[in-house]
Amino acid sequence: MTAIEEAWAILGRLGATPARADGAGLTARSPIDGSTGRVAETPQLDAVVARSVAAFADWRRVPAPRRGELVRLFGEELRAAKADLAALVTLEAGKIVSEGLGEVQEMIDVCDFAVGLSRQLHGLTLPSERPGHHMRETWQPLGPVLVISAFNFPVAVWAWNAALALVCGDPVIWKPSEKTPLTALATQAVFERALARFGDDAPAGLSQVVIGGREAGETLAADARIPLVSATGSTRMGRAVAQTVAARLGRSLLELGGNNAMIVTPSADLDMAVRAIAFSAVGTCGQRCTTLRRLLVHEDVAEALIARLKAAYETLPVGDPRGAGTLVGPLIDADAAEAFDRALDQARSEGGELIVGGTRVAGEGAYVRPAIVRMPAQTAVVEHETFAPILYVLTWRDFDAAVAMQNAVPQGLSSCVFTDSVREAEAFLSAWGSDCGIANVNIGPSGAEIGGAFGGEKDTGGGRESGSDAWKAYMRRQTQTVNFSRDLPLAQGVRFEV
Repeated sequence: MTAIEEAWAILGRLGATPARADGAGLTARSPIDGSTGRVAETPQLDAVVARSVAAFADWRRVPAPRRGELVRLFGEELRAAKADLAALVTLEAGKIVSEGLGEVQEMIDVCDFAVGLSRQLHGLTLPSERPGHHMRETWQPLGPVLVISAFNFPVAVWAWNAALALVCGDPVIWKPSEKTPLTALATQAVFERALARFGDDAPAGLSQVVIGGREAGETLAADARIPLVSATGSTRMGRAVAQTVAARLGRSLLELGGNNAMIVTPSADLDMAVRAIAFSAVGTCGQRCTTLRRLLVHEDVAEALIARLKAAYETLPVGDPRGAGTLVGPLIDADAAEAFDRALDQARSEGGELIVGGTRVAGEGAYVRPAIVRMPAQTAVVEHETFAPILYVLTWRDFDAAVAMQNAVPQGLSSCVFTDSVREAEAFLSAWGSDCGIANVNIGPSGAEIGGAFGGEKDTGGGRESGSDAWKAYMRRQTQTVNFSRDLPLAQGVRFEV
């Protein structure tokens, strides 16, 4: 059985029955062995949006704690389907088994968070300057939310958005990556199990999946009936989405490039640093927005750290992600592998020295050995984010210069410093330290907890999906004033006589 046939069998177990398209439609492909199938694309996008608008009219009337009950039921269904859904993530995105399970667990965690949030959509009571008046701030449902997700987190990103949007009173339209349509269809089937248990309060069209290519996402992003577009992907894609949505005065939430760096100081615990570097640089074969791509090491510890990393990289098991001992699965496709090769060639031309890895692994699928390249400076290839497992190593002498080097790239999602110095740690976290949306001390850049809003790039603003007060992005703020006096003050000392 090919990987894509195995994926179809899982879809059947989950109750998803996507229409297969023999001669047309969207290609579903497994990076494990290159096997393919076709899925019918979603017709009539206008009708999808119209259903979502109609659903909003009803869903916003349902009390928020009741909306939270639907998300609670969805969390239960995810727990029951965790093994199958995680296996499908492995088959379609190429993640190793533990990463697939971890991604579904993130979905469960954000459901738990959102259930509590459904009783905490707090506003403010404000003092009015006018006598006999009461003023308050209230948060109201916003409307249909479009979620455009990327292949590297094919289900978790949607859940971060959808769980919050649903408790805030918003229907969701999901345009998954054209590289991972099957996981989206499976997730929708799991969500429909929760809908069946929830009852008649949930309107039709509350959650919809749109299968299609880039053009489908562009059409939906341009639709003025969708007040919020949350998009995850490349900086190029995000810039296009932002311009389209801004042109119609809509809102956009963008999670884009992550040319993330780690600063290692002389006082750092190198054992801890090596583990963090290996996990964050090679996990998901370097295809995370929070992947470690730049390692900035003090000159005094550079040689020792590089030697230990080289030894660790030489033992990394690369291969079929379903294997029990595999730590590094495939790149998503041949194009990604070619980008890996081009970046290494450019690094060499810019004075880089390949320390370890950087070769292809024979067999079906796009398998590569993660690479470490020592660079003489932060050259053009280092400043460009290549979505593949390449770690560029640079050295420094002055801590402030290291922080400046970290900040001197256009991407700014996640960052970290390894140090036992309180001064260095606090400087890194200060207003003149890391300029990234996530800043960690003695923790790698990869990953983020549900409780904190997921960063926010320095060039697209803060506040992301999930934790903290990220829910406000899915609602509209309304200031309400009530006059309970017998007067209508127009200006100081002025009254109408009636």
